[in-house]
Amino acid sequence: MLKQRVITAIVLLLVLIPAIFAGSPLPFAALMLLVMGAAAWEWARLNGLKGVASYVVAAACLALCGIAWQQGWTQAALPALWLAVGAVWVLMAAYLLKAGVAGWPHIARSVRIVVGVLALWAAWLAVAQAKWIGVNFLLSVFALVWVADIGAYFAGRAFGLRFTRNKLAPAISPGKSWEGVWGGALGVLVLAGLWCVADRHFGAAVPSLYSRLWAFSPWLMVVACVFLAGMSVAGDLVESLVKRSAGMKDSSNLLPGHGGVLDRIDALLPTLPLAMMLLQFLDK
Repeated sequence: MLKQRVITAIVLLLVLIPAIFAGSPLPFAALMLLVMGAAAWEWARLNGLKGVASYVVAAACLALCGIAWQQGWTQAALPALWLAVGAVWVLMAAYLLKAGVAGWPHIARSVRIVVGVLALWAAWLAVAQAKWIGVNFLLSVFALVWVADIGAYFAGRAFGLRFTRNKLAPAISPGKSWEGVWGGALGVLVLAGLWCVADRHFGAAVPSLYSRLWAFSPWLMVVACVFLAGMSVAGDLVESLVKRSAGMKDSSNLLPGHGGVLDRIDALLPTLPLAMMLLQFLDK
């Protein structure tokens, strides 16, 4: 299993890194298009669609992304869209986590499928726009999610249930604790401060998300980083809820040793659109 995980991780990095640093945004957008198509196929299967139907869902997601690309939305300012997507993510996550695993099957499958495809479409558009803005901005959003996850893991292992009596969401993800969430948020704040210093020291041509927030207000950077870290956890919990409802451990086995594509991008799905929402607010 460890060997599988290492090999898969190396292959993914060999594909992802050249696309991220390519001079043109096209290779990265195309790669992310494939990622979202695979995630849409997994989403269909998690919601009970098999065979041809699951591929139709994936094709619909790819078609929506393709239309947005053809219309030039990857380079357009879309403040109303990002505000709407951000609001829906916050409200939807709050509702789903309150309803729990038992509440998921009571939502019509057609609604679940459509909302999932639209969430993947919005995430693709957000990540394509982030790449078009610049690598430094894109990586700062990616790193936020990675550090929130890593910080939560280690803080949870070291301090889980030492300061609180209840786990974060025991019926959805028994391993997660409030201490882990706080540790992840603290890690993101440290990352943000260091990234701002690095941007200033190296004279970054394209400011990171953190430098943009700091320039507007240091307090806004703190609040925004904690909020985004929290929403990355919400994205992970929502996917865990869906998997538990479907009785599946992983969204698929497309990535040997790592599970499925959704398992790797779940925390990014709300974070990317919300980062774009904040950017539109900062640019006003």
